[in-house]
Amino acid sequence: MKHFIYIILLLLGSITQAQSNFEKGMQKAFSLWESNQWTEAENLFERIATAEPDQWLPHYYIAQMNSLKSWEEKDPVVLKAQLDKAQEHLNTAKSISKDNPELLVLQAHVLTNWVVFDGMTYGMKYSAKISELYSKAKQLAPNNPRAVYGKAEWEIGSAKYFGQDTSAFCKDLNHALELFATFKPESPFHPNWGQQRLEQLLAESCQEKH
Repeated sequence: MKHFIYIILLLLGSITQAQSNFEKGMQKAFSLWESNQWTEAENLFERIATAEPDQWLPHYYIAQMNSLKSWEEKDPVVLKAQLDKAQEHLNTAKSISKDNPELLVLQAHVLTNWVVFDGMTYGMKYSAKISELYSKAKQLAPNNPRAVYGKAEWEIGSAKYFGQDTSAFCKDLNHALELFATFKPESPFHPNWGQQRLEQLLAESCQEKH
């Protein structure tokens, strides 16, 4: 019995150590990212992803970083490499964590990047898919502010493109702001972004309503 307890304690100790290494690595990666050391942060997220094959979060942030980088990218070769890498890591994350609303929202962002880059080529190809992704994310997690505001932001962009009134979506943006006030991520490393962008969007599109 003592031998069995010793083995259990050893196993628990190794699990705790693994979690500690994961947490330390993630904290370091976020610190590098916040210091604008994008390459170093992304490389560290990749090392964490290799060391922790059951964790979807490192893949999420690699995908998000490449998605964000592509917003200002004009070179189609560089942009394709970035979005292909984002998609690769998103696919891995989705294989680890199925029906994850955070991954659905990020997938919508990656596809939106393609549409923004070349609307003539990718608008018809991806527009319906983006709407579907946001709808599914909102259905899975109706209290997730990123799912709510992401869907509204996409609909506002679509309405503006067609010269339509966007005021109908202000209630959704305000609702998302209320959700941010109470939203609690599962851990310090889970997604918790978006409020600043939402407030900017409210100021731009719903000044009288906000």
